[in-house]
Amino acid sequence: MEDVHKWQRQHIKVHDQSKEGFPLNVIIDPAMREMYQHVHAQGLTNVFDRFEQQEKIRCNFCAQGLSCQLCANGPCRINAKVPRGNCGVDAHVMVARNFVYRHVTIGTAANIFHAQQAARTLKAAAENPNSGLKIRDTNKLLKYAEMAGLNSHEDVNKVAVNFANFIMEDMGRPYWEESKLVQAFAPPKRQELWRKLKLYPGGGFSEVATAQTKCMTNLNADPIDFLLTSVRLGVANEYQGLFALDTLQEILMGTQRIRTAKQNMGLLKKDMVNIITNGHMPLTAHVVVELASTPEWKEKASKAGASGIQILGHVCEGQQLLNYEDTGKMSAYGGQEGEWLSEEYLLATGAVDLFMFDYNCTIPTLPLYAKRFGTTMVSTHEVIRMPGTEVVEFKPEEMRKQAEQILDMAIAAYAKRKAENREVYIPPHVSDCMIGFSTESVKEALGGSWKPLIDAIVEGKIRGIATIVGCTTARYGQGGSNIFRIAKGLIEKDILILSGGCTSSVMEYTGLADPKAAEECGPGLKAVCKALGIPPVLSYGACVDIGKMTQTAKEIADTLDVDTNMLPIVIGAPEYLEQKAVADACTAIALGWLVHVAPVPSVTGSDVVVKTLTETTETLGLGKLTVEVSADKTVQLYVDHIEKKRKELGI
Repeated sequence: MEDVHKWQRQHIKVHDQSKEGFPLNVIIDPAMREMYQHVHAQGLTNVFDRFEQQEKIRCNFCAQGLSCQLCANGPCRINAKVPRGNCGVDAHVMVARNFVYRHVTIGTAANIFHAQQAARTLKAAAENPNSGLKIRDTNKLLKYAEMAGLNSHEDVNKVAVNFANFIMEDMGRPYWEESKLVQAFAPPKRQELWRKLKLYPGGGFSEVATAQTKCMTNLNADPIDFLLTSVRLGVANEYQGLFALDTLQEILMGTQRIRTAKQNMGLLKKDMVNIITNGHMPLTAHVVVELASTPEWKEKASKAGASGIQILGHVCEGQQLLNYEDTGKMSAYGGQEGEWLSEEYLLATGAVDLFMFDYNCTIPTLPLYAKRFGTTMVSTHEVIRMPGTEVVEFKPEEMRKQAEQILDMAIAAYAKRKAENREVYIPPHVSDCMIGFSTESVKEALGGSWKPLIDAIVEGKIRGIATIVGCTTARYGQGGSNIFRIAKGLIEKDILILSGGCTSSVMEYTGLADPKAAEECGPGLKAVCKALGIPPVLSYGACVDIGKMTQTAKEIADTLDVDTNMLPIVIGAPEYLEQKAVADACTAIALGWLVHVAPVPSVTGSDVVVKTLTETTETLGLGKLTVEVSADKTVQLYVDHIEKKRKELGI
């Protein structure tokens, strides 16, 4: 075991979650630890120091969901002495309404928007073969087009256009017409339940608009209806968002294949042109990697005095590039950097020449760091703008031309860095990891059938499966350390983990995504991992790749001929951060699963909302939410639920 991984394991045994030791007591990424101290010593604003500043002035009303700023009579706050807002709204409605409009609608809209852009790009690739991206997984395109009821025997480009149009048309369907994507791809048993409970969605954008309309002042005043609306949005979030975008992007960039790779800041090279691609939608980035891998662009970098040019991924965009089969074959692809907490520290190395970003998880302080440390920042999509940064507008018909612009800017930025002889410090930390897990690649590794995995679960070698997904937070007791503690505890209990999102970076920089981590498992899981040569944590990639995890679960449930809610699995987001994570939790509840979240969400101001989400939904055949901030208690919570499901299955 690497020394840094030994240190990480010793560090979490202390269980130091105090304010006094913060943030070094929670930062277990060795590169981030170094760079935090470097940045903090200079007095630069950064994510961990800002958390401490905010903690001193945080509003307890907001934390409970008991504040409202919807109308001009407000803002209003509710407590025991003042139980209603000015309009007459009570705590239950206020909390439930905030849950829908502040979290679920935004998260659902973002995932469906992402899928829309991917569909738009597939259509452009089919109609303009020289535009940049191309159809790389023809078999997947034809398979899913046929499942959608389309003619898969036509010219491939025509099938691609029809499939893209099918998806975009479904997104725009009115809410009173059933979604064709849900009809084609959701588990049939779940569809029956959703119809019965009136949770079957129409077009995703119409569903979001309807839910937002319900949130207007003096309109809907039924907290239960708000919460069921969230579950209905969760269905749309999955099939018109996550599942759709995952399928489309794999058609364009190659389905995931299991391989080894490297992660962390040590991959930066002082003498190379370093491009970081950040966000969640790696469409333009993939074309940049492909072009940079050609002799022409290598020569251009050489003429600028660089030894080469490399593109490194960051946050979920990077996790997707890391996992796609075709990216790994490109010489200019450098690997994965880190999670969202490390963005400012990454730019502070002085080694990043260009930072390209599309949407989601590009924090507002980065232009300050870019100016100080000489990084050129480039927005590649109209949904995100930052002051003082370059813009290359997303046009899928012109992606090759746009990629050339970006590469030119990166080489110019490197030449300037070299001419000015700017100071560069790169933390020397790199972790080995195994990546590329998905429904197809896992099934292929098992010999083309789910039977070996099911047999291992029935025999008890694997007790069950936990997905550890989502973000990391800067909170006390978190910062990646909570994820690590939970993951370590679960694999010791013979529970297999699937990761997606910034949690995947945590698994990579702690060594849990390395096959050598099999030695840390319980005896059953250890035997399975060693026999297959895999780690106990299978990285499915990004947070949006939750759509692939649900597809894996669906196929296993279909093989067993049971509904998805019968499976011995738990969905965990131990450091969830933002709106998409909440929408994804609603997806899991719709599919019938136990969803664990930490930190505590802003719903505690209403006992009705808490009881509905943590108890009542399960009585309807749906899943439910549970909240626990202690890592040790969380592990036991997962174990208890999985054992309960095993008993129900008779295994």
